[in-house]
Amino acid sequence: MTSDRVEREIDAQWSEISEQLRAEIGEAAFQSWIKPISVREQEAGSVKITVPTRFMRDWIAAHYVDRLTELWAVRDASVASVDINVQPDRYAQPAPEKTLTDGSYSGPQRRVNDADKEKTVRRDDISAPLDARFMFDKFVVGKPNEFAYAAARRVAEAEIVPFNPLFLYGGVGLGKTHLMHAIAWHIRQLTPQRNVMYLSAEKFMYQFVRALREQNTVDFKSQFRSVDVLMIDDVQFISGKESTQEEFFHTFNALVDQGRQIVISADKSPSDLEGMEERLISRLNCGLVADIHATTYELRLGILQSKAEQLGVDVPPKVLEFLAHKITSNVRELEGGLNRVVAHSQLIGRDISLEATQEVLHDLLRANDRRVTIEEIQKRVSQHFNIRVSDMHSARRARSVARPRQVAMYLAKQLTSRSLPEIGRKFGGRDHTTVMHAVKKVDELRERDSSFAEDVELLRRMLEG
Repeated sequence: MTSDRVEREIDAQWSEISEQLRAEIGEAAFQSWIKPISVREQEAGSVKITVPTRFMRDWIAAHYVDRLTELWAVRDASVASVDINVQPDRYAQPAPEKTLTDGSYSGPQRRVNDADKEKTVRRDDISAPLDARFMFDKFVVGKPNEFAYAAARRVAEAEIVPFNPLFLYGGVGLGKTHLMHAIAWHIRQLTPQRNVMYLSAEKFMYQFVRALREQNTVDFKSQFRSVDVLMIDDVQFISGKESTQEEFFHTFNALVDQGRQIVISADKSPSDLEGMEERLISRLNCGLVADIHATTYELRLGILQSKAEQLGVDVPPKVLEFLAHKITSNVRELEGGLNRVVAHSQLIGRDISLEATQEVLHDLLRANDRRVTIEEIQKRVSQHFNIRVSDMHSARRARSVARPRQVAMYLAKQLTSRSLPEIGRKFGGRDHTTVMHAVKKVDELRERDSSFAEDVELLRRMLEG
């Protein structure tokens, strides 16, 4: 058989195998791990494949190589193994500047002048500080977050942009910010000459508004479009902010065109972000979207064990198991609960016990026994006042709609741990000052109108019951 014919046969087999894997593992995982594979040759019962990074090689070896071997053996009985090698130059592409593995740069060299230094200083002022606790080695990996973790590591370790953007999403306190900080730390340590800018969407908007006010948008564009890695946390904050979205869209396009990495986090997937332009949603969907699911008991227990080890404290296993069972809302509350127990033990001089834990965390444990959501509040209040749930998000200002909406905002502030901006976003993207006004107004009405106060109290009891 001629070499050309053998090559065509191998390509045909790989095409069938990759399509079957696409059906088995889903489009997102296929694009991340299978599509970048290149089949080189087949000899002595082994198929040789190459991938662009060491991390990808290790991940495929751990998760997919056995299935690849099985599928290949079905099509060619002589195949007994699949060998994976790294060949980074396969994805090499020209870029304005590229960081090499030894930390040097290829491509045109820029002379650093005073203007460059000033831009670097201003960029450091804009970029938020990184938390030293949020490293990859401090992130506890489990089923709910393993895909997001793997994607974050790949972005941090890749010499060439693997997918743009990386979009991480999940509920409050599940680890999005931890992974964002870990990526930034890893890149800065691996290649310190790369410009990494990390900030919240709120700060991005603030900087843009300030540039408009000072008529200095040229500097703004220069600062944000000359970075190597742009990381925006909580992008849902710019929902409904048309001018900010417009500028973010152009910044996004400019960086992608230059081959620069973008990492974004949000509380929902791009398609579920309300008040976001369609073209921006399309852009956010064009990279890799990785979600972080709610924690499992096993993951919560692992997080607590890791945290206790970091604190250097011997916490009885029964206490850790109790906390993992009882505090299910998010990792932030889980770690905060353990911190309180440890601090109480050290300050009072009592041993950590199950009884002491229940006593110290009585308020937190009670709150986790009945977790009220804003969606539940909106539904219950709408039923009580005989309006539609959609009116909670609408722009209607008639008193018959506005008053129930204010009551729902008031109850959301009283019964949930959500911040004022978060509550506002749940009510049609309203500003936090609107929520503050609603809370104040309801308090005033409760003082003046006993019938109204009874209505609010009844709703509260029904929601807490």
